[in-house]
Amino acid sequence: MKEKEIISNIREKLGIECLNDMQREMLDSINEPGDLVLLSPTGSGKTLAFIAPMLKELKAPNGKLQAVIIAPSRELVIQIFGIVRAIATGHKVTCCYGGHSVADERQSLSVVPSIIVSTPGRLLDHINREHINVFTTRLLVLDEFDKSLELGFHDEMKRILRRMPNISRRTLTSATMIDEFPDFLRLHQVRIVNFLADKKELDSRLTVWSVRSDAKDKLEAALSLLKSITPGRTIIFANHRESAERIQEFLVQRGVSAGLYHGGLDQQEREMALTLFDNGSNLILVTTDLGSRGLDIADVASIIHYHLPSSREIYTHRNGRTARVAANGNVYVILGPTEEVPDYITFNDELSLNKANAPAELKSQVASIYFNAGKKEKISRGDIVGFIANNGGITAQEIGTISLHDHYAIVAVPRAKVDDILSRIARLKIKNKRVRITRLSER
Repeated sequence: MKEKEIISNIREKLGIECLNDMQREMLDSINEPGDLVLLSPTGSGKTLAFIAPMLKELKAPNGKLQAVIIAPSRELVIQIFGIVRAIATGHKVTCCYGGHSVADERQSLSVVPSIIVSTPGRLLDHINREHINVFTTRLLVLDEFDKSLELGFHDEMKRILRRMPNISRRTLTSATMIDEFPDFLRLHQVRIVNFLADKKELDSRLTVWSVRSDAKDKLEAALSLLKSITPGRTIIFANHRESAERIQEFLVQRGVSAGLYHGGLDQQEREMALTLFDNGSNLILVTTDLGSRGLDIADVASIIHYHLPSSREIYTHRNGRTARVAANGNVYVILGPTEEVPDYITFNDELSLNKANAPAELKSQVASIYFNAGKKEKISRGDIVGFIANNGGITAQEIGTISLHDHYAIVAVPRAKVDDILSRIARLKIKNKRVRITRLSER
């Protein structure tokens, strides 16, 4: 693709007027031979930094697979896929990940894409089933390669790369440097693009608060904290799935619009949790460290460490969910009576919990409607807007974010009107199709 076309698509499709210094340097770096290692803090625009140069090196669509992007988590794959698909004009892009329909992916791969975005395990599965031939791959991106190795994808990636003898450029990205690169990557003429120094600038946009809990059990402290801080999207991090479930249930029972996200949920449950948080139906997302990487939710105002992070790297990645790009953010660390602060946490101030004058509940003004049909049933966002605006008693301007998936869609609407909307549309057909339409529980 031409650079001018890529920049134009970034502006028009993503609403980004100009590339930052890191993205510009990565785009210019492909004028030199060799493999690239991009080191940059979370929230700095890393995804676009490796996508833009990859697209510039693509040839015109030729019926062959040209580029493969491997990421360690489903959510990261989905995020990358959305950006690539938006700006890769004329190129077919396919994403593959566990929990996604294998049949749908196989159908998509039947017409060879120019670009595949995938988790390691699912890509290897398609290769072994001969659904795709990666032999022609020239460009390989390993996003968050340090996490891939940490999660035990070493053998899978080794087997995948054996099938890719024609790679002309490898691009590795991470927010932290590793001591040694595995031999199977076959890196050559490695050039490191290091923007980790920008972490100081990122840290300057974070305000870190200590919050004291009188009790070892921090549930009441967490609730008081939520009622004491400026309202806004907030992510609460816990160290264990059971703890995350307990925190979320406690908050919901007390009138808080809070969702749950962890690795024990199935793929659709995880997708829904993120959608409800992103579209404003849930103000709070309670998660494990699964949520510390790959979540690109805009305008997250606050991060709460319910449990102390187990390492500096985890602390960094958790905090990276806020203050993204050029925004400011607040980080709150809840400390129990006997807990000691790790040396990698430095506080700007202490927050005294103000239980007086706190609101009775933290409810969102947005609710979500679920349609059990999506892209594979030939339902578009335009179809949904027209259907609701013509039949639901609200205007198109009142309809919020529409998240369209393969076999379902989620639509944000005013909470005060959701029951009336459903009473009007639940029994109607959309595009002459009988579709189940229900209110989606924020839990």
